[in-house]
Amino acid sequence: MKLLHFSIIKFTICLILGIVLSKTLSISVLYSWFITISLTALSVILYFIFKKKSNHIYLFGTIIYLTFVAFGLFISNSNEDLNKTNHFSNYINKDTTTTTTTFRIRELLKPNAYSQRYYIDLLQINNNNVIGKALLNVKKDSLQSILPIDAIYTTTIPLVDVKKPLNPDQFSYKNYLEKQQVHFQLYTDHTNILQLQNKTHTLFGYAAKLRNHINSKLEKYQYTNDQLSIINALILGQRQNITKAVYDNYTNAGAIHILAVSGLHVGIILLILNLVFKPVERLKNGKFYKTIILVILLWTYALIAGGSASIIRATTMFSIVAIGINLKRPTNIYNTLAVSVFILLLIKPNFLFDVGFQLSYAAVIAIVSFQPILEKLWTPKYKIVTLLWQTLTVTVSAQFGIIPISLYYFHQFPSLFWLSNLIVIPFLSIILGLGLLVITLALFGLPKTLLSDAFGMVINWMNSFFGWISSQEDFLIIDIPFTVAQVIVSYIFIFCLYALYHNKNYRWLQLTLISVLVLQLSYTIVQFNNKSNEFIVFHKSRNTLLGKKHNNQLATFSTLKTAETNSIIRSYAVKNALQTSASKPVTNLYKLDNKHVLVVDSLSVFNVKGITIDYVVLTQSPKLNLERLIDSLKPKVIIADGNNYRSYVNRWEATCLKQKLPFYYTGKTGAYIINY
Repeated sequence: MKLLHFSIIKFTICLILGIVLSKTLSISVLYSWFITISLTALSVILYFIFKKKSNHIYLFGTIIYLTFVAFGLFISNSNEDLNKTNHFSNYINKDTTTTTTTFRIRELLKPNAYSQRYYIDLLQINNNNVIGKALLNVKKDSLQSILPIDAIYTTTIPLVDVKKPLNPDQFSYKNYLEKQQVHFQLYTDHTNILQLQNKTHTLFGYAAKLRNHINSKLEKYQYTNDQLSIINALILGQRQNITKAVYDNYTNAGAIHILAVSGLHVGIILLILNLVFKPVERLKNGKFYKTIILVILLWTYALIAGGSASIIRATTMFSIVAIGINLKRPTNIYNTLAVSVFILLLIKPNFLFDVGFQLSYAAVIAIVSFQPILEKLWTPKYKIVTLLWQTLTVTVSAQFGIIPISLYYFHQFPSLFWLSNLIVIPFLSIILGLGLLVITLALFGLPKTLLSDAFGMVINWMNSFFGWISSQEDFLIIDIPFTVAQVIVSYIFIFCLYALYHNKNYRWLQLTLISVLVLQLSYTIVQFNNKSNEFIVFHKSRNTLLGKKHNNQLATFSTLKTAETNSIIRSYAVKNALQTSASKPVTNLYKLDNKHVLVVDSLSVFNVKGITIDYVVLTQSPKLNLERLIDSLKPKVIIADGNNYRSYVNRWEATCLKQKLPFYYTGKTGAYIINY
């Protein structure tokens, strides 16, 4: 492929490979630094040896590529906060009864049902200056306001590890936070944190103050909470206050990217700014000054919008585009993308594992690759039809890039995505322009006008439209199992399809057909792996939840009426490509080939005669003498699920320890799986 003739693209691929290897190989920072320095020195030596000889060019090229792989390995390891000596984890003494922690509020996150959440920067642990990020969970209190960005607090509440999920194949918030360099968290309330005086402020703090100022000015326009939340997401990049119902509507309609400030928004803003500052070109060196203004304003907007991975990625890419366009420098979009990826990963290697980062680049690459192909399929006569056709081809092209990743992370496919984007995308530039104008008028103190009311009506229309699309449940395909291997094979197939279009020969046809066969084979392998049988005692607070997996079927037994739709069961079933049936009530005895599981509930019945009991599951806090049960049944394992009083669990654990019998509590060790 001609694309691989560009050096920056090959170097970027090698850098990415090195970052991925850093997560799979356990190599120290010092060792990775030594490898990088050695390969760099070898590259320089080989350059002077072979610069006038072409017969060893492949050897030199191989060493160069390995150098960039090693460089990716090194920057990824060196950027890992836990590897730094002044990281706060090195100062946490779990044997100390009291630890004083001082931290700065860094970023406001979307709250959960119980807590308001923040990213915080640790400043001091017991008067030791430290670095590092953590997650702060502050219990919700209607009388207390949101903690301001840049505010500094101190507390004696200890930091704790972020826990992994207790049930198999659940979304791991622990893994997600680790990619954000967050490994610890604080649980507290407003009474246990003390605010300290702070005279220093960061750019994030100033940006937050500006956003708050904009929202205070918008109050006079009397927008509803749903309208304000969409305005904040659409223009200011803040999605924390969007209700779950509205957020789900946009997600199910395949239009969530509209609420995530990214390449689409930054590109439109660049076009608007390019038009606004067009007169600057008339000055001497006007294009140079205009380029500087555009880049500064783009990065100012990126900061105001929160500086997420998608915003930084888009701003980096469009800054390069702005420089190329205004200074008349020829640019290749693939080169531009590669340069922006290379720069971003040099600064933040963990961006590579950000879902938004992956989706953004996959969408842009697919658009620039497939949209010209699709657009040639039809040439409309009228401009309005041409605009709609171009929008549709862009939307469909983007799906080539994002479908494999979306299926892997979200396991659903909104088949009406084309309608959502066809109706809204052509007008998004007008909507964004109108929103920026309304915010500007609000900042100048202008009262409520027909223009501000019209913008509110547009937001209402968008919410209603996507709500209607989301309600068409027959067009939303959910619970689609998709593995990492299938993601890789899918992209190989898409690449072969693209190559086959440009190189219509037998070799690419053969590779395309082979990729289809491999994709089909991957589904067969998944089904083959389902041949094992399992009995699972899931962890579920205040409820009993059991599962019995036989081949590709999953039967559920629970105190819940519709346990098969519970997120715990759905996650397990989707990840393992299982078919679920309607849940049934919990019974006292389960036969697993030659093994038996006895469930002892609140009735405390355990008199079983003539059957050898291998496992005993305690649920619903039964009042029993556990020693008598053990002496009577002589089980191999005792299991307590999440539907028990903790005081009972502690007493049972002590009894089993005394009896030297294995004891498992799902709230501590996670779901218990019995293979049979």
